[in-house]
Amino acid sequence: MTASAPDDQRIRLDKWLWAARFYKTRSLAKEAIEGGKVHYNGQRCKPGRLVETGARLTLRLGWQEKIIIVDELSDRRRGAPEAQTLYHETEDSVKKREEMAWQRKTMQAAQLPPARRPSKKDRRDIQRFREQNGI
Repeated sequence: MTASAPDDQRIRLDKWLWAARFYKTRSLAKEAIEGGKVHYNGQRCKPGRLVETGARLTLRLGWQEKIIIVDELSDRRRGAPEAQTLYHETEDSVKKREEMAWQRKTMQAAQLPPARRPSKKDRRDIQRFREQNGI
Protein backbone atom coordinates (compact mmCIF):
# COMPACT_ATOMS: atom_id res chain seq x y z
CA MET A 1 0.00 0.00 0.00
CA THR A 2 1.21 3.45 -0.81
CA ALA A 3 1.14 6.13 1.84
CA SER A 4 0.89 8.93 -0.75
CA ALA A 5 -2.51 7.84 -2.12
CA PRO A 6 -5.53 9.29 -0.30
CA ASP A 7 -8.14 6.80 0.92
CA ASP A 8 -10.67 7.83 -1.75
CA GLN A 9 -8.12 7.18 -4.54
CA ARG A 10 -7.08 3.66 -3.51
CA ILE A 11 -8.43 1.36 -6.18
CA ARG A 12 -7.74 -2.30 -6.81
CA LEU A 13 -6.45 -3.26 -10.24
CA ASP A 14 -9.35 -5.61 -11.00
CA LYS A 15 -11.86 -2.92 -10.08
CA TRP A 16 -10.10 -0.29 -12.21
CA LEU A 17 -9.98 -2.62 -15.23
CA TRP A 18 -13.70 -3.24 -14.79
CA ALA A 19 -14.43 0.49 -14.45
CA ALA A 20 -12.31 1.26 -17.54
CA ARG A 21 -14.45 -1.29 -19.45
CA PHE A 22 -11.69 -3.69 -20.39
CA TYR A 23 -13.64 -6.57 -18.82
CA LYS A 24 -17.37 -7.06 -18.41
CA THR A 25 -17.15 -8.19 -14.78
CA ARG A 26 -14.67 -7.89 -11.94
CA SER A 27 -14.36 -11.66 -11.77
CA LEU A 28 -13.28 -11.75 -15.46
CA ALA A 29 -10.72 -9.03 -14.70
CA LYS A 30 -9.49 -11.03 -11.71
CA GLU A 31 -9.14 -14.20 -13.82
CA ALA A 32 -7.19 -12.32 -16.49
CA ILE A 33 -4.81 -10.87 -13.89
CA GLU A 34 -4.29 -14.24 -12.21
CA GLY A 35 -3.82 -15.87 -15.63
CA GLY A 36 -0.92 -13.55 -16.47
CA LYS A 37 -2.76 -11.60 -19.17
CA VAL A 38 -2.31 -8.31 -17.31
CA HIS A 39 1.10 -6.90 -16.38
CA TYR A 40 1.54 -3.86 -14.13
CA ASN A 41 4.69 -1.88 -14.96
CA GLY A 42 6.10 -4.91 -16.78
CA GLN A 43 5.50 -7.41 -13.97
CA ARG A 44 2.80 -9.90 -13.12
CA CYS A 45 0.67 -8.81 -10.22
CA LYS A 46 -2.31 -9.71 -8.07
CA PRO A 47 -5.89 -8.45 -8.48
CA GLY A 48 -5.62 -6.48 -5.23
CA ARG A 49 -2.70 -4.40 -6.49
CA LEU A 50 -3.38 -0.69 -5.95
CA VAL A 51 -3.41 1.29 -9.18
CA GLU A 52 -1.54 4.58 -9.43
CA THR A 53 -1.75 7.24 -12.13
CA GLY A 54 1.07 6.97 -14.63
CA ALA A 55 1.26 3.19 -14.30
CA ARG A 56 1.93 1.20 -17.47
CA LEU A 57 -0.41 -1.74 -18.01
CA THR A 58 0.03 -4.43 -20.64
CA LEU A 59 -3.24 -6.18 -21.46
CA ARG A 60 -3.71 -9.20 -23.66
CA LEU A 61 -7.27 -9.27 -24.99
CA GLY A 62 -7.76 -12.12 -27.42
CA TRP A 63 -5.49 -11.52 -30.42
CA GLN A 64 -4.66 -8.00 -29.28
CA GLU A 65 -2.04 -6.76 -26.87
CA LYS A 66 -2.56 -3.23 -25.60
CA ILE A 67 -0.09 -1.10 -23.68
CA ILE A 68 -1.91 1.63 -21.80
CA ILE A 69 -0.98 4.36 -19.34
CA VAL A 70 -3.32 5.09 -16.42
CA ASP A 71 -4.43 8.75 -16.49
CA GLU A 72 -7.18 8.79 -13.87
CA LEU A 73 -8.56 6.54 -11.18
CA SER A 74 -12.18 5.48 -10.83
CA ASP A 75 -14.01 2.68 -9.09
CA ARG A 76 -17.32 3.35 -10.85
CA ARG A 77 -18.27 1.84 -14.17
CA ARG A 78 -19.72 4.52 -16.41
CA GLY A 79 -20.29 4.97 -20.12
CA ALA A 80 -17.59 4.13 -22.65
CA PRO A 81 -16.70 7.79 -23.44
CA GLU A 82 -16.06 8.47 -19.74
CA ALA A 83 -14.17 5.19 -19.31
CA GLN A 84 -11.81 6.12 -22.15
CA THR A 85 -10.70 9.21 -20.22
CA LEU A 86 -9.20 6.96 -17.53
CA TYR A 87 -6.31 5.85 -19.77
CA HIS A 88 -4.53 6.36 -23.06
CA GLU A 89 -2.89 3.78 -25.29
CA THR A 90 0.72 4.26 -26.36
CA GLU A 91 1.39 5.03 -30.03
CA ASP A 92 3.66 2.00 -30.40
CA SER A 93 0.86 -0.21 -29.12
CA VAL A 94 -1.64 1.24 -31.61
CA LYS A 95 0.77 0.75 -34.52
CA LYS A 96 1.56 -2.80 -33.48
CA ARG A 97 -2.13 -3.71 -33.13
CA GLU A 98 -2.97 -2.25 -36.55
CA GLU A 99 -0.06 -4.13 -38.12
CA MET A 100 -1.10 -7.41 -36.52
CA ALA A 101 -4.71 -6.90 -37.66
CA TRP A 102 -3.51 -6.24 -41.19
CA GLN A 103 -1.40 -9.43 -41.11
CA ARG A 104 -4.36 -11.50 -39.90
CA LYS A 105 -6.55 -10.02 -42.60
CA THR A 106 -4.04 -10.77 -45.37
CA MET A 107 -3.47 -14.32 -44.08
CA GLN A 108 -7.22 -14.91 -44.11
CA ALA A 109 -7.51 -13.53 -47.65
CA ALA A 110 -4.69 -15.85 -48.81
CA GLN A 111 -6.77 -18.89 -47.88
CA LEU A 112 -9.36 -19.03 -50.62
CA PRO A 113 -12.53 -20.97 -49.88
CA PRO A 114 -13.30 -23.95 -52.12
CA ALA A 115 -15.12 -23.13 -55.35
CA ARG A 116 -17.96 -25.47 -54.45
CA ARG A 117 -19.11 -27.83 -51.74
CA PRO A 118 -17.77 -31.37 -51.95
CA SER A 119 -20.06 -33.87 -53.65
CA LYS A 120 -21.04 -37.16 -52.08
CA LYS A 121 -18.20 -38.89 -53.95
CA ASP A 122 -15.74 -36.20 -52.81
CA ARG A 123 -16.82 -36.67 -49.19
CA ARG A 124 -16.34 -40.43 -49.45
CA ASP A 125 -12.87 -39.89 -50.92
CA ILE A 126 -11.98 -37.50 -48.10
CA GLN A 127 -13.25 -39.97 -45.50
CA ARG A 128 -11.28 -42.81 -47.10
CA PHE A 129 -8.12 -40.65 -47.14
CA ARG A 130 -8.54 -39.78 -43.45
CA GLU A 131 -9.03 -43.41 -42.47
CA GLN A 132 -5.96 -44.53 -44.41
CA ASN A 133 -3.73 -41.82 -42.92
CA GLY A 134 -5.08 -42.00 -39.37
CA ILE A 135 -6.37 -38.44 -39.35
